[in-house]
Amino acid sequence: MSVTCNVNGSVVKITISGRFDFASHKEFREAYRNTPSGSDNEFIMDMSGTEYVDSSALGMMLLLREHAGGDQARILIKGCRKDVKDILIVSNFDKLFTIS
Repeated sequence: MSVTCNVNGSVVKITISGRFDFASHKEFREAYRNTPSGSDNEFIMDMSGTEYVDSSALGMMLLLREHAGGDQARILIKGCRKDVKDILIVSNFDKLFTIS
């Protein structure tokens, strides 16, 4: 798995490629750790290259949500493959994140 993070003003874009699982925890957290936190920013998770997510990946996404402002967070998840999107929807993540 690889994670890249780019900050452009108030927009933070995180791109995840490969398997998004427990082995990715440190790399994922390091990617956004020093980015601006709070609801004044917009976070975009590009998951077009993500092949698989497990329950620990869902937990990591919740930690990102807290970093991004909790209930006021603006996080867009885009480019999900059908099986990844299905996992997010079954987990009710469509209620916490915007999924396109």
